[in-house]
Amino acid sequence: MTSKTTKPRKKTKRAPRGLNREQALDLFARLAQDRPDPKTELNYTNPYTLVVAVALSAQATDVGVNKATEKLFEEADTPEKMLALGEDHVRDRIKTIGLFRNKAKNVIALSKMLIEDFGGEVPADRDSLVKLPGVGRKTANVVLNEAFGQPTIAVDTHIFRVSNRTKLAPGKNPDEVEARLEKITPDEFKLGAHHWLILHGRYLCKARKPECWRCAVEDICQFKEKTPAPS
Repeated sequence: MTSKTTKPRKKTKRAPRGLNREQALDLFARLAQDRPDPKTELNYTNPYTLVVAVALSAQATDVGVNKATEKLFEEADTPEKMLALGEDHVRDRIKTIGLFRNKAKNVIALSKMLIEDFGGEVPADRDSLVKLPGVGRKTANVVLNEAFGQPTIAVDTHIFRVSNRTKLAPGKNPDEVEARLEKITPDEFKLGAHHWLILHGRYLCKARKPECWRCAVEDICQFKEKTPAPS
């Protein structure tokens, strides 16, 4: 009598565990209480200057971008005025921030495209925005949220870190985190979620040493290595 051999079962990948909807609601409610009116820290005057500022902010700080654009936006707050300045002038104005040469090219190129393809106006949809040189999904989401009041979430390094560290929306890449945030974030907090998470990561849930002892969501957060209060 022969015995049947059973094949080993294939291991199924488990989805990353995270906060439940009730915990997510509590987390955002507390962040909202701390910052009732969250906004971007980039200086801008209209949707066009916002697009430029966000595009320039890649691998640069908001403070650095604001310093670079202070005089630039006084001279040019429309794509037509920016084109008139020319790439050399734009490059000189933003030379204090990273990748300034390539960014100057993109500013001129996106300004030209806005004039030629969109009548000089910033489009209010993602598919059109990402066609602009130097504008990716993250930049488009920021513009849609800040300038047009759409409940989009742009996953930068701060949001990626906070989402994974707290287990609010764990994911291996920004796209995964964005998808999970879209599902777990309560509707009433979706408009401000982007800003709350960025500011939380920038000022409290820092990369090297999170200040857990003064965090409003410390008891909800599933980060195991909590930083104790300084003695």
